[in-house]
Amino acid sequence: MIAIQKEDVNIAQLVTEARKPGTGAIVVFDGIVRDDDIREIELEAYTEVALPELEKIAKEATAKFSLLHVDIVHRIGRLAIGENILAIVVSAGHRQEAYAGSRFIIEEIKVKVPIWKKELTRDGGRWVPGEHSHGSGKTV
Repeated sequence: MIAIQKEDVNIAQLVTEARKPGTGAIVVFDGIVRDDDIREIELEAYTEVALPELEKIAKEATAKFSLLHVDIVHRIGRLAIGENILAIVVSAGHRQEAYAGSRFIIEEIKVKVPIWKKELTRDGGRWVPGEHSHGSGKTV
């Protein structure tokens, strides 16, 4: 599953679906809203570009690391502290490929996928400068 959605992610279901024949390792990355002196965050995506880019990253990781299964689910909308932001679930025949594939995916998302984060604080909010090459172009 490659998705951008407002709904929470059923990580247990993704792990179950990642158990393909030949699987020797499943790696789960669960990015969570942390308490950095904020109330909540707001995420926006340029979905028409972000979704195909996520699919491209998944295909590249699959080929490069011999992955058997890849799920990437990125949430958008307002999220509270402790909520899931990004779930990446990969399976491979061996742990080295699964770990390397997962790390590759998260690093590529940071660089290539147009998703922006606004931190909402007691004093208002601020758009966090993105690491991706598209730039946020957002102001508060």
